[in-house]
Amino acid sequence: MDIGGAVDIDFIDGEWWGRDPQEELTWLRHHDPVHWDGRVWGVTRHADVRDVATRPEVFSNAGGIRPEQGPVAQLIDLDAPQHLLRRKLVGAGFTPRRVVEQEARVLELTDAILDRVCERGECDLVRDVAAWLPIEVIGQALGFAHEDFSTLLEWSDTLMSALVGIQDEELMARVGDAFGGYVAYVSGAIAERRETPTDDLLSILVHAEVEGQRLTDDQVLHDSLLILIGGDETSRHVMSGGIYQLLADRDQWERLRADRSLLPSAVEEMLRWVSPIRNMARQATQDVELRGKTIEKGQKLLLLYPSANRDEEVFADPFRFDVARTPNEHLAFGVGPHFCLGNALARVEVRTMLDRVLERLPDLELVSPGEPRWRPANFVSGYESLPVRFTPTAPVGRAG
Repeated sequence: MDIGGAVDIDFIDGEWWGRDPQEELTWLRHHDPVHWDGRVWGVTRHADVRDVATRPEVFSNAGGIRPEQGPVAQLIDLDAPQHLLRRKLVGAGFTPRRVVEQEARVLELTDAILDRVCERGECDLVRDVAAWLPIEVIGQALGFAHEDFSTLLEWSDTLMSALVGIQDEELMARVGDAFGGYVAYVSGAIAERRETPTDDLLSILVHAEVEGQRLTDDQVLHDSLLILIGGDETSRHVMSGGIYQLLADRDQWERLRADRSLLPSAVEEMLRWVSPIRNMARQATQDVELRGKTIEKGQKLLLLYPSANRDEEVFADPFRFDVARTPNEHLAFGVGPHFCLGNALARVEVRTMLDRVLERLPDLELVSPGEPRWRPANFVSGYESLPVRFTPTAPVGRAG
């Protein structure tokens, strides 16, 4: 397939990401692994993504992790030493102890969510199930009120859906409303935590101190938004996209039903397969050569995780979904100093939801053939809707 030239590929265009562009990405890995689309470099090979992500002195986060905009006051838009200090502050909310403490609650929430649909015999796996577990887990962890979760989910969806690479007045107005709503909501919560500390993650961000430094209110606001979106958007897409693939390849579903010891490897394969974070940007701090291409100082590169996670040099038969795949050196959580802080919690959520769906809705099946449409967004993307049906079952009645 000859796709060459900037006319065919636009890494910033949300519509280009509005499906799984593996055909183009495969061509690029083989013929033009570091590709200039006219605005940004696309890095497609697993080894190159690792290389760029682990050399922050040459490929910086400080220019902002989105290709079309500059940095904001958040952890991910920093390099060392500021990044390491900030990561220690934020990381206080993601210690192994705190993740273990949440496992029982994740199970309760999962069963409560499934209780809401199990008697109906059908549901939308994205909107009724997968979207809710991550927002409830991260919303509770941040200390937000349960009655506000639907609003937080709406704000998160709006902000991510707006990353399409174009300027649209109506869309920007919705984004402004969503961001303004979040700022007002969280600013009030931050003020409350400063006055009266609690044991939630937002309070940890407000009061955490490393080497005599604390976060400003603006930094807390942006890092809490990063945690909310990172915790909500990514896990939901891995659940829905992974379960879709299991249902599309029924043998894999039945294999996993029969052998739950495969759950950990199945979760890793879902992460590799879906790769919900489509890309992250880095900015060259100097002229540098990569795969024979000269990246000029100031130019941005995109680390294309869906491509790296199908690299034939790393994964045997990469276009085969295999719940028993091992080893599985996927980069769905990134790599290097910016490796995802919430990776352990995300794994708990996906594993728990998958286990309970297998147990409680064993004959789950797709309503419509064919792959659902992906959200047309250039940062975090996944299925917008996934209608499924099943034999109605009784609620288990866990508190939710």
